[in-house]
Amino acid sequence: MSNQQIALIVLVLAVGVWVTRFLPFAVFKNISKLPQIIGYFEKVLPPAMMGLLVVYCMQDDSFYDATEIVPVLLSVAVVAVVHLIRRNTILSISVGTALYMILIRVM
Repeated sequence: MSNQQIALIVLVLAVGVWVTRFLPFAVFKNISKLPQIIGYFEKVLPPAMMGLLVVYCMQDDSFYDATEIVPVLLSVAVVAVVHLIRRNTILSISVGTALYMILIRVM
């Protein structure tokens, strides 16, 4: 790929991200109360996306080899526990990732 093509791809992606970030504020700026469906999505989408990410991350793991599944299951459990205790997504993901990286090197 040429530098111009890379720059064009970056520009298109930047505009796409900007539009998706700006559009909700433009659409709902004069509305005092959000529509009920938006409130529903606000509540159900974050847990649904986290579940989707867990399934996606675990799709290629072999459940037949203990050296592969133990680090995954321990890390997922630690992420869940840390998140339930601290309610901090960045902290729980960081701790789980660090634990996973340590466990796959040790086991």
